[in-house]
Amino acid sequence: MKKVIVFLTFLMIIATNYYLVNAKSQEQKEIKPYAEDWYVTPEDIIWDIIFPVIDKRVIKEYGGKDNSGFGWGKQRIVDIVYNNNHSYDISIRIQVPDNNPLKYIEDLVKVRVSPPCDSPKINCKHSFSVEVLEYKHLTQE
Repeated sequence: MKKVIVFLTFLMIIATNYYLVNAKSQEQKEIKPYAEDWYVTPEDIIWDIIFPVIDKRVIKEYGGKDNSGFGWGKQRIVDIVYNNNHSYDISIRIQVPDNNPLKYIEDLVKVRVSPPCDSPKINCKHSFSVEVLEYKHLTQE
């Protein structure tokens, strides 16, 4: 009798394991990632957050010129500083096309990103905001 119970238990373990593995593999076949070959860095995430604010400022700075707001591109993040009020100051170099299509103007933009925070423990209470603190023209036109 003991041999029969052990044999049936062993048989049930094998059967359940087979069906569980099979069920998991079918679920994995149906789930498709949004983008299989994307690689996202923290810098990409920062750019997605601050891009609209910088775009508005570039259009404001170069609004009267041809290509205003179009064609400017990121060059690199120069500096990120954490502030005591739980915000970040991010300095970014950008390139704005000049009237000559082969020539670019370099600018430095300093942006403050304040993530939402409402915590008495760390003495922080503000909503999410992104604002331009400074805009400097590095190369003259």
